[in-house]
Amino acid sequence: MPPLNSSALPSPVPGDLPPLLDLIGRTPLLPLRFAAEGVTLFAKAEFLNPSGSIKDRLALHLLTDARRRGLLRPDSVVLECTSGNTGIALAMVGAALGVRVKILMSDTASIERRHLMRHFGAELQLFHTDRGYATGIDLAERMALADSRYFLTRQFANPLNAEDHVAHTGAEILQQMDGRVDAFVSGYGTGGTLNGVSRALRAACPAVRIVAMEPAEAAMLSGEMPCCHSIEGVAGGYLPPLLHGVKVDWPEKVSSADALTMTRRLAREFGLLVGTSSGANIVAALRTAARLPAGARIVTILCDRAERYYSTRLFAESSPSSPA
Repeated sequence: MPPLNSSALPSPVPGDLPPLLDLIGRTPLLPLRFAAEGVTLFAKAEFLNPSGSIKDRLALHLLTDARRRGLLRPDSVVLECTSGNTGIALAMVGAALGVRVKILMSDTASIERRHLMRHFGAELQLFHTDRGYATGIDLAERMALADSRYFLTRQFANPLNAEDHVAHTGAEILQQMDGRVDAFVSGYGTGGTLNGVSRALRAACPAVRIVAMEPAEAAMLSGEMPCCHSIEGVAGGYLPPLLHGVKVDWPEKVSSADALTMTRRLAREFGLLVGTSSGANIVAALRTAARLPAGARIVTILCDRAERYYSTRLFAESSPSSPA
């Protein structure tokens, strides 16, 4: 089965913007046949966005909206707290638009993410966290109060984050799946993907199941306290406002070990060079398939590329791993 493309959908990029930004979105949907499990999953290839992650969509929408509304002055500096992917995306889109970007990031994030942001010209400030994302969010708010040049994108609370996924990611999935999706599985960082895609899918497929993947070591939707895990970019010890009110049918807890094993399997069996959250999403999607009738059409997200994980546990083991 060939990849399902979104070329018929209009570009989300206004015509007066750099052509590089036209590469954002409209990603293919890959049918992945897991022979051992007897299941085919449909995976949205968000790692094909130009900076390498689904967060390119967010960065494009937030900065072009601010530009259109005249919120970015010549001396403005875009300021955001991020675990990495949003920072890389904002740095790339900011470079293309000629907008300065400053990123606040936990000192535990992978070194590759720091290099990529700086390579795009962004300024990076690391902080030591004791409250997950909340530490960086509070720091950003204080900095913006003290300096009017800072423009806060507020990815964790900005409704534009979710609205973009309604209008584009969700719409693309529906077109690619011919209007029928039985389940959607995704982790959450900002909550924007789960919020927006679930709204788009429920409007067209009222019986769709929405499954929130979360690290077993930080299963906050399951009522547990956050702890350390190796699935970067999700469940950062903080339940984001954009997740409030999202109807999740059930959370699916995935251990870091299972996520790492599956991510390596995706590389060795499918040739997919993706990050650990993608492996975690696939584990959760396969477990979802086991709960639903045979032939259920289950969509999930391949969030980002693996080059930002070279210094992490994902590449610490070189021997082939067994399926999760």
